[in-house]
Amino acid sequence: MKRTTVNGLHRKWMKNPTYRCEYEALAGEYSLAAALIEARARAGLTQEQVARRMKTTQAVVARLEGGGSMPSTRTLEKFARATDTRLKISFESEKARG
Repeated sequence: MKRTTVNGLHRKWMKNPTYRCEYEALAGEYSLAAALIEARARAGLTQEQVARRMKTTQAVVARLEGGGSMPSTRTLEKFARATDTRLKISFESEKARG
């Protein structure tokens, strides 16, 4: 029996135009979440350590990294300082996204 994987399901579902459209609409949120996780990992910090540096709770950091919300620039600046990184915001052409 063939095993079902998350990546396999995702590839299958991406063939559905409705799924693809919704997935792509969320790409910005998930790329931000991935960037936050990457910054914390590069700094070698736990969520708890980042939270302490931001003067907040681990739950707040978990929510930021979960990608379900759009944090303010001020919050992103605090996260950047906590992870010894620099916040850089840029705009890209829609044509570049494919």
